[in-house]
Formats: sequence, structure tokens, C-alpha cells
Amino acid sequence: MAKLRYTRDELIASHDFARPHEAAGYRLHGGFDADGAYVSPRVRNRWPAVEAWSAALEARGWPLLDATTSLLELPAYPNVEQERLLLGAGFGQFLWNSLTVTGVIEARGKQLALFEAPDMQQIVVDDVADAALGHLGKGLFEAHGWDEGGGDARTPELGAHDQMWFAVRDTVFGKDAYPLPEVPENISRPEAAGRELADLPPGFEALIKMLMNVLLIEVRAESFFAFCCAVFRDPANFTDRRAAAEQAAQIVERIRQDEQSHVAYLRVALSELRSFTLKTVSGGRKPGAEILDPLWTQMVEWHGRRERELARERTRAEIARQVSARLGEARGRAFLSEFDALGEGAAVAA
Repeated sequence: MAKLRYTRDELIASHDFARPHEAAGYRLHGGFDADGAYVSPRVRNRWPAVEAWSAALEARGWPLLDATTSLLELPAYPNVEQERLLLGAGFGQFLWNSLTVTGVIEARGKQLALFEAPDMQQIVVDDVADAALGHLGKGLFEAHGWDEGGGDARTPELGAHDQMWFAVRDTVFGKDAYPLPEVPENISRPEAAGRELADLPPGFEALIKMLMNVLLIEVRAESFFAFCCAVFRDPANFTDRRAAAEQAAQIVERIRQDEQSHVAYLRVALSELRSFTLKTVSGGRKPGAEILDPLWTQMVEWHGRRERELARERTRAEIARQVSARLGEARGRAFLSEFDALGEGAAVAA
């Protein structure tokens, strides 16, 4: 029988690396095995644990939540063809900004390692000791936070995803290619005016919303990973820095590999919560799916459609501003017409 209970030390343990991970002057987490393959940090036991919890859930007849990019109703914006046009015309600042902002936001993820998770047993009738839900505060949040923003006391000198994104940016553009952009205060779904999980105590509602938001942000990140790799590996881009662009794509793939463990444990934890019977504040009991599913549907709608609409509007306005400022009104209109035409097919396909 697969092991289902783990200690904190087990869930934050890393493999022994044959070679450290360095890129663009940054000393980074993770490392390489004897064959030269990248190995993510802190997954020595984390991956087997998540796989065991997932198998146990499915053995009880409960499917895992869909946590793929199929939840995203709208495609990435700009798309790969539009980005090729921007780069070819010398408008690299948009991508440089995206890489920088992503690194800054990743750094904020360090707070997850400091988060004190409440005891889920307080609201779950079923025993959570053998579930991912019973391990959120026993290493899962800690490992996730360190993966994003660093802070592991055992390796404080190593950068995490924040610096990995800066390494990607510096590899293809240079560290100081453009001024630092403004970074959004929050990329989660805005808080509703009132309670949305009134059957549960407020603290647990906040935790569940955080789990859903973080999982769907990870889904959005997968879309960005695919976009970046396609752009960096497009031979029409960075023609004088093809080796550097390929290196940047490889760093993105390492981040992508790390993030898979985050998607996996968040997905199984929320799926477990759906499968369990929950205690309500009124003293009753309700199926978890009955309580969670309406909120999950709203979360998916916001992250998969509304957020992408808002991001598209902001990005399109900034592109128009910069294009007009550099090319002038007439040439700017022609450029934007070509730019918009490249997005029409992708929007129809989506």
C-alpha cells in the first residue's frame, strides 16, 4: 500500500544534485542529475506523496478537478504571431515587461511558506490525516512558497522562480534593457462584496478561495510558459541571439517543471475537499461538492475569461500608445491594423 502520511521534513526534502543550477549570473534552486537532466527542488517525496493521494482519491470514485488550460476561454494576448511582429519592429519592451512583472509576482509567492494553515479537520467530517488536505501546513505550503520566492533557510543563497524569470529576461534582452514596469497589486479574483461560502467559517472560506485562486493562476501560468517557449524558439525572433533564446526557453521549461507539483497538490487538495462531507457553521453537514462547486465555477469564469479580457484591454491600449508615439499616427494605425489582423484567427479558433 502506498504511503499516505508524511512529515514536514519529508515533504521539503530535495534530491542530491550532481551539478548546481546557474543561469545568466544567477545561482538558482534545483539542479541536474548525472545525466544532465534538470531536477526540481523539494520533490524527493512531494511527488510520490501527491501521486499517492491522487490515487487514493480516485480509488474512492472521485475524479480530480480539471486544472488544464482548457479552462481558459480566451487565448494568450498578444499571441505568438503578434509577438513576432512586435519584436521584429523593435517593440521588445512588452515582452520584457511581462517577464519582469512575472518575476516580481513570483517573489510574492514566498508568503505562502509563512502562511499558517488552519487544521482542515475542523471542518471535515472524514479523516484528513491520509490526504493532501492534512499536509497543507506540514510542508506543502512551505515548499510551494520557497519554490516561488525563495527563502529556504538551508539554501538562502539560491534564487527561486522570481530570479529564474529575471534570468530568462536577462538572457534575451539584458537586465536593464528598459525601465522597470508597474506591477499589479493583485492577480487573484477580486473579493466579492459578501460571503460566498456562508456554510463555512470565514477563515476557511478565505483559505479555500486562496487555494482556488492560486491553482487557477498556475493554469494561467501554463499558458504563459507555452507562449514564451514558442516565442523564444521561433527562428524569426532574436535572430542575432538564437543560442541565448534557446537557453531562455530551457529556463522556462525548468520553471514549468517545478510548477507541475504545485498544480498537482492544489488540484488533489481541492478535489479531496469536494469528496468529503463538511461541517457547517449551523451544526449540520453538507457534501463538499455542494458547497464548493458554485464558487469554483465562478472562479474559472473570472480567471478563464474576464481576467483575460481585462488584461487584453490594458495590453492593447499600451501597445497602441507606444506604437503611436514611435511611428506616428498614420504609420501607427497601419501597424496596429496588421497587429490586430494577426489576432483575429486565434480569437475565432478559441
